[in-house]
Amino acid sequence: MVLAGAANLTANVDRVNALNVFPVPDGDTGTNMNLTMTSGMEELKKRPNAHLGKAAEALSKGLLMGARGNSGVILSQLFRGFAKFVHEFESINSQQFAAALQNGVDTAYKAVVKPVEGTILTVSREAAKHAVSSSRKFPDQSELMREVLQAGNLALSRTPEQLPVLKQVGVVDAGGQGLMCIYEGFLAAMTGQAVATAEPAVFAVPAPVKPDPAVPAEVKHSAQSMLSTEDIEFGYCTEFIINLVPGKAEGHVFEESAFREELGRHGDSLLVVADDDLVKVHIHAEYPGTVMNYAMNYGDLTKIKIENMRDQHSHILMADEYAFMAPKSDLNALKPIPVHGEIALPVPQGMPFPNEVDAHYGFVAVAMGEGVTEIFTSLGVNYVISGGQTMNPSTEDIVNAVNGIDAQVVYVLPNNSNIVMAAKQAADLVEDKTLVVIPSKSVPQGMSAMLAFDDQADEEDNTAAMMKAIENVQSGQVTFAVRDTSIDGIEIKEGDFIGIHDSKIVTANRDVQETCRNLLDSMLETGGEVVTILTGEEAKQADTDGIEAFLKEAHPETEIEIHYGGQPLYAYLIAVE
Repeated sequence: MVLAGAANLTANVDRVNALNVFPVPDGDTGTNMNLTMTSGMEELKKRPNAHLGKAAEALSKGLLMGARGNSGVILSQLFRGFAKFVHEFESINSQQFAAALQNGVDTAYKAVVKPVEGTILTVSREAAKHAVSSSRKFPDQSELMREVLQAGNLALSRTPEQLPVLKQVGVVDAGGQGLMCIYEGFLAAMTGQAVATAEPAVFAVPAPVKPDPAVPAEVKHSAQSMLSTEDIEFGYCTEFIINLVPGKAEGHVFEESAFREELGRHGDSLLVVADDDLVKVHIHAEYPGTVMNYAMNYGDLTKIKIENMRDQHSHILMADEYAFMAPKSDLNALKPIPVHGEIALPVPQGMPFPNEVDAHYGFVAVAMGEGVTEIFTSLGVNYVISGGQTMNPSTEDIVNAVNGIDAQVVYVLPNNSNIVMAAKQAADLVEDKTLVVIPSKSVPQGMSAMLAFDDQADEEDNTAAMMKAIENVQSGQVTFAVRDTSIDGIEIKEGDFIGIHDSKIVTANRDVQETCRNLLDSMLETGGEVVTILTGEEAKQADTDGIEAFLKEAHPETEIEIHYGGQPLYAYLIAVE
């Protein structure tokens, strides 16, 4: 059932992503749910068991650690509750199956501070409710699953009546659709039938297509062009997992801090994350074989990946010669910036490694873009997890980052409303330290929170100050539309620039400067002293100059700060304080 459900969700990722209300290029509900489900499936494959309770426990652990975004967190909680109910059962009947679904719904609702109807929560609740009421009539569990799927689809079709914005745009809830894709796979596995792939009859929306990016008007050189290939001291990015085998080598008993210290002698950018029976290692080393030979004293190695960073760097320099940016996978292999939640731990020059500093406070932030990352590190953030609008990090990514900081209290800044739940879930999994989530919903809010921090103050005062700081920041975003739509009376055409003020679309225009002007007028309508603008990787200097000129003329009372952010997809991030 799990394999079929995951496969069907994978096949429908674009379809689910297309249902996101905002027509932005980073609508990723389907992606988040798919990555979450894949994590659960992989854990289940590693721990196969004919005992239902043990199998469900493995699935739940994988989902929990791989949960990404609000939809992924809720999905993980649905199956966490299911797993808790069936924990002691080797097999279950229809009534127990229905009760397990209901327990999953109860668990998910408890995990959400302010549940919103017309979402995946509603769909899962109505499906489980029907299962409970129908379970006595359908002792054949495949027939019960068919009833569950029908009730879920019916609830899904009603979501536009519960969330007006869904009706306005003409779509059903994306998370609910993702759950139904999983349930379709469940039913197919139980009946031995192929999954139907036809588009739903209601609220079908074509998948978004991102316009091809134009070649930059002027040559843009990557940050790597400032570094000579010969300057790379440790040339191989090395990653592997150790399956711990106690007593494998005489005199070698695994102890995380000692293991990390020894590996640190052989390279930099070191990450060691230990679980009960697994150790994940990331290191930039000159002799990967030496590192792996030492690691093999403690167990067997799997998922080995070695990349020659000097070769990658040479490709980047070659790309610069032709005025094209190298692929992000190449750039990020060298940058001290994690990619898609894979946390690398190099630190800006002059700053000690966080895991070598016994500090009271530590900081983790989620952000995308070279400039944004540099700003956060300059403000004192220890680790920046790559993600945000385009890729939500998993709960496990956040846990690993927090565990990598040797501090008693670690503040986490999600900087995106879709990451707050995963961060709060991580707080329940961190041991031996306190994880405090400051629920920042944008990069400007996260930066404001960091500026409000006082290392001489206690935890309670700092938390209060940082919470107050994010409340005093208005956030603006400028991106482009990937489909035609109409929201709140604003007609949006594919390719238009969209201005978003605190999660609400307030303007759309073919001209990016006009979009920014309208957005700034909205943000400054009630006043504001400081306007901070972070330019994205596709922002043009002429447009930025025009926006600055507009602010000086139309809002001369404001102080203007402009910084390079380098964030993808979003030409401008704007803060008003």
